[in-house]
Amino acid sequence: MTGKVYLVGTGPGDPGLITVRALELIQQADVILYDRLVNPELLHHATYPVQLIYCGKQAGNHTLSQTEIQQVLVEQARKKRTVVRLKGGDPGIFGRVGEEAAYCAQHHIPFEIVPGVTSGAAASLYAGIPLTHRGISGSVAFVTGHRCGKEEQEQDWIGLLKQVDTVVIYMGMEKLPSIQQQMLIQGCDNSTPVAIIEWGTMAARQLSVTGTLDDIVGKVKQYAIQSPAIIVLGEVVHLREKLAWFEAEQEAVSRSMGKTN
Repeated sequence: MTGKVYLVGTGPGDPGLITVRALELIQQADVILYDRLVNPELLHHATYPVQLIYCGKQAGNHTLSQTEIQQVLVEQARKKRTVVRLKGGDPGIFGRVGEEAAYCAQHHIPFEIVPGVTSGAAASLYAGIPLTHRGISGSVAFVTGHRCGKEEQEQDWIGLLKQVDTVVIYMGMEKLPSIQQQMLIQGCDNSTPVAIIEWGTMAARQLSVTGTLDDIVGKVKQYAIQSPAIIVLGEVVHLREKLAWFEAEQEAVSRSMGKTN
């Protein structure tokens, strides 16, 4: 008899976007392993004496390797514990949930996968950019800017942009200059609208920049945009001019606080 592993998406950052199921599991957990992009506020819902294990990853700085994370999941479950693995966004969208689930299955550990709101869709909407819009975009592709293994070969960007109306790039900030260069070399239109949303859905931290494929790298440097950030390409970016509701709300709150202070 063993415990069980729950592989849980916590959404893009705004704690209000977590699912009811995910919140229930945080409250029931004996052990929680959490990533860098999990909002720390969510951990306040855990019940003492829960064991918290940080396993965040940044480029060149991994607290625990992927292999070590998987080993901890199995080790803790074998102690008959309820093990909750918290991941930012949706675990099935570039969240390596398949690897962790397969490792549990290999070692005969029961598991459950709990979907979350993916950051590509949420950050875009919070920036006023719906990924689809009638008459503008009827198709979307989610791609990673951090390719490895069989994906190491260069992305066919021009082919992708010809096939779909909107492209969302996860984990692309580190390689943005290279991605831009490859797109232009392949013949992508340099006037393609581009938006970059840093810390999407996070009040006081979200920062959005728009431009074109030709000038977006310069704008990123100008505004010092860093990861975590989502990159959106396509005509839907222009909708932000009228639909940027979240940042407008944040500005209104800031103005209101300034008047009352």
